Amino acid sequence: MRTRTILALIAAASALVGIVSAAGTSAEAEYVGSYRWRMDGPDFGGFSGLELAKNGRDFWIISDDGIIGKGRLERDAGTGLIVGVSGYESHLLKTSTGESVENIYNDAEGLAVSEDGTIYVSFEGYHRLAEYPTMTSDAIRIARPREFNQLQNNSSLETLAIDKDGALYTLPERSGSLSRPFPVYRYRDGKWDQPFAIPRRPPYLPVGGDFGPDGKFYLLERHLNGIFGFQSRVRRFDLSGDQVRSEETLLESKTGVHDNLEGIAVWRDPEGHIRITLISDDNFKSFQRTEFVEYRLKD
Repeated sequence: MRTRTILALIAAASALVGIVSAAGTSAEAEYVGSYRWRMDGPDFGGFSGLELAKNGRDFWIISDDGIIGKGRLERDAGTGLIVGVSGYESHLLKTSTGESVENIYNDAEGLAVSEDGTIYVSFEGYHRLAEYPTMTSDAIRIARPREFNQLQNNSSLETLAIDKDGALYTLPERSGSLSRPFPVYRYRDGKWDQPFAIPRRPPYLPVGGDFGPDGKFYLLERHLNGIFGFQSRVRRFDLSGDQVRSEETLLESKTGVHDNLEGIAVWRDPEGHIRITLISDDNFKSFQRTEFVEYRLKD
C-alpha cells in the first residue's frame, strides 16, 4: 500500500517502541527466523508482492513504485535459515504500449507466477491485472470486470494468487463494511466471475495471498495497531469449487514483532514441512525495514 502521512508518523513512533520476541505468535505456525535485507539505490524497498520457486530460493518481488525484481535467497546449509540475497536484478514494469508505468498506474501490489514462468501483477490506483511473459516484456492487458470500478482507492487489489490449473484469484483490501466479507474475483479461461467471498475478521485487512503445495489458499492480513506498529495474521482456506471451507488461523503476531508484511509465498521445505515466507514493505522509509520472515507449519 502507498504511504500515507499518518502511516509514516505511526510507523516512526512504532520504531521507537522496539521489537518484541517472535515467540509470542500463535501455536499453529512455528517461527523459523528473519533476515533483514539491505541494498543501496532509490528503487530498493516498498515490496508488496512475493513469489518463491519450489526450491525455496529463487524469488520474484514487486514494489509500490512499479518495480519487478528477482534474486536468490542464500540459506545456511545446516539450518536452512536465510542468510543473504544474491543475483538480484530489477526492472520497471511496462504498459501495453511499452512505456514505463508511472503515476496512478505504477502501484503494483499482488504477484503471481505460473508454472511456465508467466508473470501476473495486480495494481491499485487504476485497479487492474496485467500479464507479463517476462520481467522486461510489455504488459498484456487483462479485461477488467465492471466491479473493479467500485473498488476503493488505495485499498483495492493487494492480493493475487494462481492455482494449479492457472486460474487467478484477487480480492480487495477493503470490503466496504466491517461485517461484509471480502469478494474474491476469479479469472480463468479469459472470463471473470466472483464465485465466493472470504469472511472478514476485523481488525485485519488482506495484503497478500498464495496457494500452497497442499492446494489450499493462504491469506496474509495486516493490522496497524495505533502508534505501536504492525500485526500480521495468516489464515488458510480450502477453496473447493465455488465454496470457501475449513477456515484456519495459522499465525497471529504480536504488535511490533515484524515490520509491514505484505508479500507471502508458501512452499514445502526439504524436510517436508510447509513453510510460509513473507516480505515487508518498508514504504521507502528509513525508520522501517525490508525483511524476509519465515514460519513453518508443525503438521
